[in-house]
Amino acid sequence: METHTPTPTEPTTPDADTTAGPADGQSAAPLVAYYSDEFHSTGIEFDTTVKSRLVAEALLAHGGWTLVPPRPVDAGELQLVHDADYVRAVLDGSPRDLAESNCIGWDGALWESVTASTGGVVEAAIRAMTSGRTTASLSSGLHHARPESGRGFCTFNGLALAAVMARHAGAQRVLIIDLDAHCGGGTAAIIDGVDGIEQVDVSTSSFDRYAPRPDARLEIADHTTYLQVVGRVLDGVADPSGIDLVIYNAGMDVHEQAGGIPGFTTDLVRARERIVLGWAASLGLPVSFTLAGGYSGSGLDLTGVAALHLETFRAATDMAA
Repeated sequence: METHTPTPTEPTTPDADTTAGPADGQSAAPLVAYYSDEFHSTGIEFDTTVKSRLVAEALLAHGGWTLVPPRPVDAGELQLVHDADYVRAVLDGSPRDLAESNCIGWDGALWESVTASTGGVVEAAIRAMTSGRTTASLSSGLHHARPESGRGFCTFNGLALAAVMARHAGAQRVLIIDLDAHCGGGTAAIIDGVDGIEQVDVSTSSFDRYAPRPDARLEIADHTTYLQVVGRVLDGVADPSGIDLVIYNAGMDVHEQAGGIPGFTTDLVRARERIVLGWAASLGLPVSFTLAGGYSGSGLDLTGVAALHLETFRAATDMAA
């Protein structure tokens, strides 16, 4: 299927981007995060869609990042990783059971929301690869979506699509690091047999578990071994110098107050971000990352969850300084 690769949007006017000025000790050149109000344009009120706005507001207060609206992906691009019948169902809501297989529901604005959010993942990946600088997208609800349907609060698999489109843009090898609390079974299903794309996945829950294989490694860890397992999995990546792009699914739902289990503290999450982004920086690997999971109701409100996501941005800023 013929498609095109999005060109990273260069901010040129105040209407095109919102720049957070550098804070003390930060690089004078802001890093780029993709975000637009379309990310939460759907009337479906769910943490996955709503929290992007709160993270955007927090980023502006924190400084050091430029917010850029992405180009939404189109139906043809989505069909690089999803069946045409499923893509059409999300577009027009029929059949309804397929359109709502994401577990959050469907409304007439869902298409605008998820194509913008998925577009952010794609553009962040291409921009990171071409610029060599860490780039983000304030996107969630990705890694459980499989070719034929959504699943587990995920509509389209932007991780897999970004990896495929990065390959089309010239990457020889793309590594997806998935540290959401839940297993990335949708991504594993999509990349099975696809040359040049691999996944390493450290989870704390068995939801969406899959059989590990050479191009999709999976480990389940508790809080006592988590950081050691993350470090071991990264150290076990074969020939890391040959990687052209890292796509990092930086879930905060491992946290004990954001959907995770006791023992997963803020300090542990903060250390994890330093390990992952430090590993990539030490090897000179460009990274794009997404928000992934992180939910209110287990001790934190959604503003508190957004604050947790800032740990990834702080680590990225420090590594870029």
